[in-house]
Amino acid sequence: MSKRTVFFVSDQTGITAETMGHSLLTQFDGLEFRSITVPFVATRAKAIEAREQINATAASEGIPPIIFSTLVEDALRDEVKIANGVFLDFFEAFLVPLEAALGAKSSHASGRAHGMADLEGYTARINATNFALSNDDGMRTRDYAKADVILVGVSRSGKTPTCLYMALHYGIYAANYPLTEDDLESARLPDILLEHKAKLYGLTIRPDRLQQIRHERRPDSTYASAKQVTYEVRLAEAMFVKFGIPFLDTTGCSIEELGSRILHKTKIERRLQP
Repeated sequence: MSKRTVFFVSDQTGITAETMGHSLLTQFDGLEFRSITVPFVATRAKAIEAREQINATAASEGIPPIIFSTLVEDALRDEVKIANGVFLDFFEAFLVPLEAALGAKSSHASGRAHGMADLEGYTARINATNFALSNDDGMRTRDYAKADVILVGVSRSGKTPTCLYMALHYGIYAANYPLTEDDLESARLPDILLEHKAKLYGLTIRPDRLQQIRHERRPDSTYASAKQVTYEVRLAEAMFVKFGIPFLDTTGCSIEELGSRILHKTKIERRLQP
């Protein structure tokens, strides 16, 4: 099957165009896409260059590419809009009805979604990320009093990436602690976790998926064996039930979904919006 080329064109980083565009593309099962991001299209010359790149792709592939655009300035948008592609403009689609509903014109200022206009919010994001890194994998536990949530689970169940996602996108102070074999065999929570039990949230994972992940890290080891992962997952889930720790199965979930589900279940207040 040939791949359909998709362009994400932005006057800034392209993060918004990529996020929204990929969300729409996931609805089309069985189709393959080749993604090209064209960021920082902030001048007419850059817009013309982007248009020429799109036209060249259309000519070589014989089919118009899909174009997701978050260009804010009308002049730049008009240059790219006439490219030989299917032009989907997020700002035009949403700003026009928003202006009508709010009875006000938008500023058409670029770079606000992922810039540093909100210095307080940016600082909160960085502080939360630093906290997650400092309190990763049980390396430091003396700061748990500052944590909003402490993720617990067996090794490679998704704790670290979920913590970092919640920190970076929501300003959440998230720590994580790996349940060791000693913890699991004793069926006891470490004292530091008991002290902060109300903040605990468990992550589990299907044994076959865990085995696959661990095998990539340590091939053909006891750590990655079917017997070991099944044993650890079973004891971890039993511990969650015993101590009344809510938990989620990470097997089929993205970190975005995990972060959102944890915040929804715990009712932790976000320090900033994503």
